[in-house]
Amino acid sequence: MAALGVVLALVLVPAAGLGSASAAGKPSVKLSTSQAGTGGSITVTGSGWRPKTLLMMLICGQSVPSRGVIGGTNSCANADGRAVTTDTKGNFSKKLPVTEPPKPCPCVVHVATVTGEKAEADAIFMVAGHSVEPLPKEESGGRLSVLTDTRLDGSSGLLTWFGSPPSRKLVFTVGNVGTAPVKNPVFQVGTSHGVFAPQWEEQQWRGTIAPGRKAQITLPVELSAGAHGDYTVSLKYGGKVLAEQPWGVGRPWGVTLFWILLCVVVPGAVFRIGMAVVDRVRPRRSNGRGSGRHRGLRLPELTVHLPKLSTQSASTPVSSTTSTTPTTLPWFTPDSDPGTVANGQLSAPQENSPTPPTRKGNT
Repeated sequence: MAALGVVLALVLVPAAGLGSASAAGKPSVKLSTSQAGTGGSITVTGSGWRPKTLLMMLICGQSVPSRGVIGGTNSCANADGRAVTTDTKGNFSKKLPVTEPPKPCPCVVHVATVTGEKAEADAIFMVAGHSVEPLPKEESGGRLSVLTDTRLDGSSGLLTWFGSPPSRKLVFTVGNVGTAPVKNPVFQVGTSHGVFAPQWEEQQWRGTIAPGRKAQITLPVELSAGAHGDYTVSLKYGGKVLAEQPWGVGRPWGVTLFWILLCVVVPGAVFRIGMAVVDRVRPRRSNGRGSGRHRGLRLPELTVHLPKLSTQSASTPVSSTTSTTPTTLPWFTPDSDPGTVANGQLSAPQENSPTPPTRKGNT
């Protein structure tokens, strides 16, 4: 009996440790009080979350922990939510102001991850003085569940590099876990950037999924023109988020290149137009020929102007005996021209001159 007790102890202790570890790994939320009025605040404490993870805390109406947030984030007081980051052990504690959600109670404090792997937890809460209505009936019959991981098929083309809207195809496999067939289901595909809430768009898949059957579904996803950065594609059906898929979109460098070229080409074109206008408007300079600014060299202007030779001078030889007419300078009279030859003498007058020089003076 003693040996049997020891064996049972060795078997049950590891099993109990494993159960506590698995329970600790599941995200959980606790509230300082289960009821409070508008204007007050409550302390929300969580454990079992991923370390260093950004979470969002909201008060949502028309919800219970067993069914989750039925109306999605549209039934939550989004404007008064609070963000919190878990510590290295995955725990957190933060105050949350109490406000009335847009939907009636029953209400919950909804905590969900903002980025990364999807995780959420709810805690029942009552807003004092807020209206209370029964929850909508749960639809019986067919229910869809995602069986495989979602993926985005497709690639960016040349137009996307120049700012065209990026587009992909969201591919996933769903199975009908209900008791009735699902015909032409309507999904909601949302895209979100950073910590912003997703923008949902309804898309209908044509086909019928019988109970116990599965089908591969492809839905188009498109972002706005010039979008870049980290995006998240979410899939919702029946008011519940089924899957999320990250999508990293590259920067459209073609748009940047276009603006750089535009900043270089436009100033150059404006400068050329301005120079042409100035060249036409400014007055032209007048010279001897009435010509203005010359843009280039012309052949007639390069012609060497030579003195014209007359036919007579070219044909008649110059004789040494031919008398030449002396040149008269303006400051010399014809009689005192130094170039005039008098009696064949070019020097000063001598004593043999016919008329001797006379001297005038006082006698």
